[in-house]
Amino acid sequence: MARTLESKLEEALAGVEREQRMMSTIERTRPVPLTDAERESLAQVARNLPRLWSAKTTTQRDRKALLGTLISEVVVTIDRERHKAAVEIFWEGGACSELQLRVNRYQGPRRLPEDTIDLIRRLAAHHPDEQIAAILNRQGRRTGQGLPFTRSRVQGARFRADIPAAPPPDPNSELVTIQRAAAELGVSHFTIRRWLNDGLLPGEQTTPGSPWRIRLTDEVRARFVPDVPNGFVTLAEAAKHLGVARQTVLHQVQRGQRQAIEVTQGRRKGLRIEVPAAELGLFAQP
Repeated sequence: MARTLESKLEEALAGVEREQRMMSTIERTRPVPLTDAERESLAQVARNLPRLWSAKTTTQRDRKALLGTLISEVVVTIDRERHKAAVEIFWEGGACSELQLRVNRYQGPRRLPEDTIDLIRRLAAHHPDEQIAAILNRQGRRTGQGLPFTRSRVQGARFRADIPAAPPPDPNSELVTIQRAAAELGVSHFTIRRWLNDGLLPGEQTTPGSPWRIRLTDEVRARFVPDVPNGFVTLAEAAKHLGVARQTVLHQVQRGQRQAIEVTQGRRKGLRIEVPAAELGLFAQP
C-alpha cells in the first residue's frame, strides 16, 4: 500500500511540474498588452486606412498585402438555381461582413467560329503555332473569349479540334520561304517580293497575311542568271521597242508569251525581258 501511494504521489508531482512548465511557457510567449498610446496609434491608422488605400503611391500588390493582414477567411456559398452567391468575410478583429452577389448564367465555353477553325487547320499543315497566332491576329480574329491569339491558345484550339501540328520542314521540298529562295537564287528579299507581286514567280499563301511559299523548281532557278544573254533588254526598253505599256509586257510574261530573267551580278543586274531581234527593229526609231 505504501509503495503504491508513493508511486501515485510521484506521478501526481510530475504532472504538476509539467503543467507549471507549460504555464511558464505560455506566460513568456503571451503578447504584452497594448499601452494607451499604442491603442491610439492603431486607431489613427484605422481612420487613415481609406487614404492609404486610395493613395497614388499604393500599388495593387500593396493593397493585396493589406487585405491579407485584415481578412481572416472568406466563405462563398453559390446558389446555382437562383444564380446568386452569398459571401461572408471574416475579419481579423472578429467582425463579419455579408454580401449578396448575382452570378452570371454559365453558358459553357464559347467556341471558335468554324471558319477560324478551318483556317487553323489549313495553316497548321505548314506553319508552327506561334506563326499561326501572328497570322490570325493580323486578320483581326479573336478566341471564343474575345482574346488575341497566342502560341498556347492556338495549340489549345488545335487539340480541341483534333488538328495535328505542322510537320518538320522538308529540306527536299520545292516549297520554300522567301528567305530561302533569296539565298538559293542569290538575290535580295525585295527582288523575290517584286517577282511575286508582278506574278513572275510561282508562290502561294494559305491566307492573306500568311508567309509566302515559293515553288522553287529547276525552271525557276534557270531564270536567275549572272549575265545578260543576247536578246534580253530592260522592261522599259522592251515596252518602248514593242510600242506597248510596261504592264502589257508583264502580262505577256505572265501568260508565257514572253520570257523574263533576273540578272544577279554586275552593274546590269535586274529584270530583263526577251525581245527577239526582229521585234527590236519593228518599232525602232530611225
